[in-house]
Amino acid sequence: MSKGKVLVAMSGGLDSSVVAMMLHNEGYEVVGVTMKTWDYASAGGSTKTTGCCSLDDINDARQMAVDFGFPHIIIDIREEFGDYIIDNFVDEYVAGRTPNPCVLCNTHIKWDALLKRADQLDCEFIATGHYAQVREENGRYVISKGVDQSKDQSYVLWGLSQENLARTIFPLGKMHKKDIRQVALDSGYEAIAKKSESYEICFIPDNDYRGFLKRRVKGLEESVDGGLFVDKNGNVLGKHKGYPFYTIGQRKGLEIALGEPMYVTGIHPDTNTVTLGLVDDLLKTEMTVRGMNLVKYAELPQSIEAMVKVRYKHAGSKALVEQRGAEMYVRFYEEVSAIAPGQSAVFYEGDDVIGGGFIKKDH
Repeated sequence: MSKGKVLVAMSGGLDSSVVAMMLHNEGYEVVGVTMKTWDYASAGGSTKTTGCCSLDDINDARQMAVDFGFPHIIIDIREEFGDYIIDNFVDEYVAGRTPNPCVLCNTHIKWDALLKRADQLDCEFIATGHYAQVREENGRYVISKGVDQSKDQSYVLWGLSQENLARTIFPLGKMHKKDIRQVALDSGYEAIAKKSESYEICFIPDNDYRGFLKRRVKGLEESVDGGLFVDKNGNVLGKHKGYPFYTIGQRKGLEIALGEPMYVTGIHPDTNTVTLGLVDDLLKTEMTVRGMNLVKYAELPQSIEAMVKVRYKHAGSKALVEQRGAEMYVRFYEEVSAIAPGQSAVFYEGDDVIGGGFIKKDH
């Protein structure tokens, strides 16, 4: 008896391949789908392609579908992806902020594309290889961390709507990476089991975002080259190569020697200046967050305590979160380093995602 029909997002990598395998073996009627988000041939830069969904990956996904006897389709979402995700990525850097395109893609592109095709194919559910969990509680669908804390991806899922979560399955949420790799080996897929993980942004497979910006925005390099590095008092320290090519907390690649390690502590597009400081100058205790999406609760009290992550690899810091109009004001109990406007702030209650938003500014 089928457990239902599920559309599985298959990148051709280890995680999504095991998801398709597991759901098929558990009795779901699986339809595999690979989303083509970016034309690698036109990416420019290095020929190194470690991002997902290369031609080889697509072929691996299709072969698995053939082996297990379920349908596999490829959908081309390059136009909608490029217009929204890549334009936002460029605009954010030009505005002096640090974007997180994976969050936007999940929120506005990937899930919408999957559910649209799921409806067309009469699939009740969609499934992905994210390391996270989802459950229904008190009439809400709640995202929580995957049990493999070193791989947890709940941070990039805070933007998903209740409607999206109601139809989403995360089969890997209760598993560890080593066990997932073993499933692939035990099933005879040694090549997939040994695939390296992709940490790069899918449309920047060579991981050189500065080169991508230069190619994408004609004349950008010339228009911003020669701006000034300054200290926190405005004293000139030297010249830089353009404010969009730096991120908060950056130490390497500054190409300036000042006798002690210096870090990017501020980016100012209006004056094309980049502020440098000591490591302690990165420490902040307050920030404002915009564009909140609530997950666990339909509404929050005026203030709530939460663990707050300010970037993907951040362990989280305890804070008091207060709602101020459409924004959230966050006051950390201890200093937090390198809070970068444009990055996501995600609020946790234990392992559960309360919600998240985009960092507007620190204080």
